[in-house]
Amino acid sequence: MRFEQIDSTNLADVGGKGAHLGELSRIDGVRVPDGFCVTTDAFQRVVAEVPSIGAQLDLLSRVKPDDRAAIRTLSAGIRRAVEDVAMPDDLVAAIGESLARLGEHASYAVRSSATAEDLPTASFAGQQDSYLNIVGLAAILRHVRRCWASLFTERAVTYRRRNGFDHRKVRMAVVVQQMVFPDAAGILFTADPVTSNRKIAAVEAGWGLGEALVSGLVAGDVYTVRDDQVVTTTVATKARFVQASPGGGVQDAPIDPRRQTQPALTEAQVVRLVQLGRRIEAHFGRPQDIEWCLVGDDFHIVQSRPITTLFPVPATDDQENHVYVSVGHQQMMTDAMKPLGLSLWQLTTPRPMHEAGGRLFVDVAPVLATPAGRAHLLGALGKADPLIRDALQTVLDRGDFIRLLPDEDSGAAPAGDPPAQIETDPAVVTQLIRHSQASVATLQREIQSLSGPALLDFILADIAELKRILFDPQGLQVIMAGMEAAWWLNDRLEAWLGEKNAADVLTQSVPHNVTSEMGLALLDVADAIRPHADVVAYLHRVVDEGREGDGFLNELAGLTGGQEARDAVQDYLDKYGMRCAGEIDITRTRWSEHPATLVPTILGNIKNFEPGAGKRHFEQGRQESRRKEQELLTRLRALPDGEQKAEETKRMIDRVRAFAGYREYPKYGMVSRYFTYKQALLREADRLVQSGTLREKEDIFFLRFQELHEVVRTNDVDAELIRERREAFRSYEALTPPRVLTSDGETVTGRYRRDDAPPGALAGLPVSAGTVEGRARVVMDMARADLEAGDILVTAYTDPSWTPLFVTVAGLVTEVGGLMTHGAVIAREYGLPAVVGVEQATRLIRDGQRIRVHGTDGYVQILS
Repeated sequence: MRFEQIDSTNLADVGGKGAHLGELSRIDGVRVPDGFCVTTDAFQRVVAEVPSIGAQLDLLSRVKPDDRAAIRTLSAGIRRAVEDVAMPDDLVAAIGESLARLGEHASYAVRSSATAEDLPTASFAGQQDSYLNIVGLAAILRHVRRCWASLFTERAVTYRRRNGFDHRKVRMAVVVQQMVFPDAAGILFTADPVTSNRKIAAVEAGWGLGEALVSGLVAGDVYTVRDDQVVTTTVATKARFVQASPGGGVQDAPIDPRRQTQPALTEAQVVRLVQLGRRIEAHFGRPQDIEWCLVGDDFHIVQSRPITTLFPVPATDDQENHVYVSVGHQQMMTDAMKPLGLSLWQLTTPRPMHEAGGRLFVDVAPVLATPAGRAHLLGALGKADPLIRDALQTVLDRGDFIRLLPDEDSGAAPAGDPPAQIETDPAVVTQLIRHSQASVATLQREIQSLSGPALLDFILADIAELKRILFDPQGLQVIMAGMEAAWWLNDRLEAWLGEKNAADVLTQSVPHNVTSEMGLALLDVADAIRPHADVVAYLHRVVDEGREGDGFLNELAGLTGGQEARDAVQDYLDKYGMRCAGEIDITRTRWSEHPATLVPTILGNIKNFEPGAGKRHFEQGRQESRRKEQELLTRLRALPDGEQKAEETKRMIDRVRAFAGYREYPKYGMVSRYFTYKQALLREADRLVQSGTLREKEDIFFLRFQELHEVVRTNDVDAELIRERREAFRSYEALTPPRVLTSDGETVTGRYRRDDAPPGALAGLPVSAGTVEGRARVVMDMARADLEAGDILVTAYTDPSWTPLFVTVAGLVTEVGGLMTHGAVIAREYGLPAVVGVEQATRLIRDGQRIRVHGTDGYVQILS
């Protein structure tokens, strides 16, 4: 197919690179060297003739992504077979005719173009091969086969395995394009590749062919451009360049010393190139990574692909500047959420949120615009998440992004009075919990008989009841009273006694903390199973075989002690089975749906603890808190005005212990309701599958709540919409959400502005006092955790579902977190030194290294 015959609808025929070249050739003012594509149909016809290709691909699909030796051996065999295959005569003739049209003895670039390459959701740049300065039909045919074979390089195979692409479904076209021999060449990013700012373009330029830059042979000149003005210029010393070889192919050569430090482009050329790039970006509708060549004073575009690493920007219908703060970093859930989960959370939350990349954000620009709003927000974040606070301060310090207003000109400052004070009465907490439990029981009873639109209407109405309980004024008073009492204790006791973070010990084993109780309750489950060797051995097999679902529970009954073990697990699930990692997303798999998730932790508890450990752990925490209280009060009484200070402190200790535990309960109640909704919605989804409306039950997860309501009402669904959203979700999963994002697309990174940590230490936020040394266990999935007593858990984030692991470990390090997020609260409850908000902790700390966690001062040292 000639370039002029190709557009984006031909993706399946010519692959990502070929489709982009066809589109580029249609843009006015964009010069694209002419060429043609050998289609995927040719690839399929020829490769189908490779001996035993089907069997070889089957073997390859079963290899684990990290088994490099097996991938290397299998892929090399497939490559050799593809390179040796004979081409049919009609294909040889078609390629020959195309070359005759363009110039039989001209030089060509022969480039791979896979159907899963250069797509908006996954860039495969560099995963297949390209060949330059190829001359003559025989050489081009040989390199077409080599491009086909490059679909099976070790690197390309590993990439597909890790990203979920089926080897059989990825097909290869080949681009044959006239060579351009440029004076200079390079890459243009229409969004800043470092900060993601969509309004800043970055240009890299070097002498000769662009392969010198792409291969890393030389560092190029770097220019950044904003609003048609060159903002920064860095001219590199370009000692070598890549040029055409007389006999075909390319070679690198030295550059005349006088030209090595000369800029490859003038500022006028840089601006003209960026304007060209903006035209290409507008055509494709997203930021582009563009390969360009300069011949004389003319730019030629040889490739353009989407920049897939950029985090999407929330959509708005205005031209105002916005500053978005990540909700996931507050909720300890930075994974992508599915549409049903996003929409249900939006229905639950009291304030508007913006969606991007499967995550939720709050626009804080209106709050930052006023002095009162600014002081309130930055003050709160100073305690909760210093990295977000610093990022926001960075935006404010620029002086030109947020339009500052006096307080009276804006209604966007935090509204409402602070919650009224509440008497220290533990019975208040008991009553709040009782009301929540009764409300959930009513929901579970009334939802059972509902189906169709009535079910969706009922859930929508019940969300109002959920919000009433979540934001109950008395409940908020209790939570604030507990937090303020902890802050009071920390501030006063450090001022009076030099005691840092005293509240951390004083809040160990507080009553009514449903999340910490959940962790200790799994120790009781281990106690019920530990005496029964057959059951323990069976559970080890469940883990080894990677069992899913709840089928293993029913099989327990046939073993000695199996019924008792099953009852213990089931009782636990009855109380806590609605929980799971990422539980704010209703679509996530709950423990009750996949109880095998808990089995590794149960086995770890059996190995690491003696019977009765749960009750002992709670009592030890209570005794440690009481001992600390007596010690502090004794020291206070020895001070001037000591009796008064001790009396005030005692009142605050009683207050924090009465109220601190309730902070975890509203979310437990919310997740209980979410799971009840989910079970009912899946029953409805099953009906839709039976009627042929849906292909599978989980399709409902890719519909927003109101869309699902319409599908239930009409029995009609847009299957293509669901397919597109599944594909988008998969791309979102690969993205890392920023803490702070601007409407320009810039990800603003905060820093810990402190100098009290030792050289080489990893800085973070101290959230639970104490110092501990131990073996780091880097865990990304709690179901795969293999922990021993004394280990230090290092992970990206922890939500309540991770609590059962806390009873084993001696310390905690996370990449995400704040002073009052769940991991911090439970770490204090269990007396674990903890540092959160440690940037890239799971990459900088290797599994098995010995580390020291300074939970009082907020840093981590890597010891070995």
